[in-house]
Amino acid sequence: MIWKYLKRDMKYLIFKICLMTSLFCLSQTEPVSLKEVSNQFQTSYNESDYDAIYAMFDTVLKALLSQKETTDFLNTVRSNFGSINEMEFYGMNNSAHVYRTSFEKAIVDISIVLNNESQIIAFFIPRNNLENSSTLKRNSTKMIFPFKEEAFVYWGGETVEVNYHMEDLNQQYAFDILMVADGAPYKGDPTKNESYFVFGKEIIAPCDAKVVKIIDGIKDNIPGKLNKVDITGNTIVLETARKEYMLFAHIKANSILFKEGDSVNQGQVIAQCGNSGNTYAAHLHFQLQNTDNLFNTIGAKIYFDEIIVNGQIKKDYMPKKEDFVKNKKRLLD
Repeated sequence: MIWKYLKRDMKYLIFKICLMTSLFCLSQTEPVSLKEVSNQFQTSYNESDYDAIYAMFDTVLKALLSQKETTDFLNTVRSNFGSINEMEFYGMNNSAHVYRTSFEKAIVDISIVLNNESQIIAFFIPRNNLENSSTLKRNSTKMIFPFKEEAFVYWGGETVEVNYHMEDLNQQYAFDILMVADGAPYKGDPTKNESYFVFGKEIIAPCDAKVVKIIDGIKDNIPGKLNKVDITGNTIVLETARKEYMLFAHIKANSILFKEGDSVNQGQVIAQCGNSGNTYAAHLHFQLQNTDNLFNTIGAKIYFDEIIVNGQIKKDYMPKKEDFVKNKKRLLD
């Protein structure tokens, strides 16, 4: 049903939302273009020429990370690990090329993702020993679905065909969630946010957690228009007791109910779904990751403890594209 809708009105809902890992399979060969990038990265890093590294980023990554933030970040890496002695191609982790990197003080796996122009579109470099030792494949904390009502998974799953986020190390396994009726995500004027069923719906905490990052005050877009400056839009990052990090993006402006440092309980309303940031239409971008950072992170799988999927009870289940999902237990206001 939704495919008829998408073909009818692609002008307003492209839904391949630009935003702002997993089984590890080794690759036999290192692409020539990547070898050149890794050599340039190592040389620039060792010469403290961080502007040259910043110039290797694509426009979206530059929107997420300023030149000063890049310099501060790489200075932190240097202070903890020192200079790079060698970068050895190790293999592939989904879309990312992994280099086992020998620093002066540690051996670190650096992950890099390139576009067709050999620009860096995503990367992960541990900043300290804790991040270097933290590998998150999936959640161990029991979680509920982040909406009280039934919602539709537009992007979700473990392959690019069902989840375009798999192309990006930082976002892999992420969900884009909306609500539909009669095969369409809106009723009425598609240029108004209020026409979209998911817009303004309450987002709930999947588990007990601490609020570690808040971005708020970004205006919601007119559907069909993008904000390419504030990529994730209004954003919340929650930290579980087991150091798992949940990122909620594209939240409705001024709807966030907590501040950094607050604690939230499972099922508690934390904000409303919106259309802020680099997105064409209202939806929730929800992902699990191994750090609280918006760009230097690796996405992980999210399994929900007990949910109803397409009318069937599922336990310890990770939804996939086109699943209709709701919590088994009814959550009262």
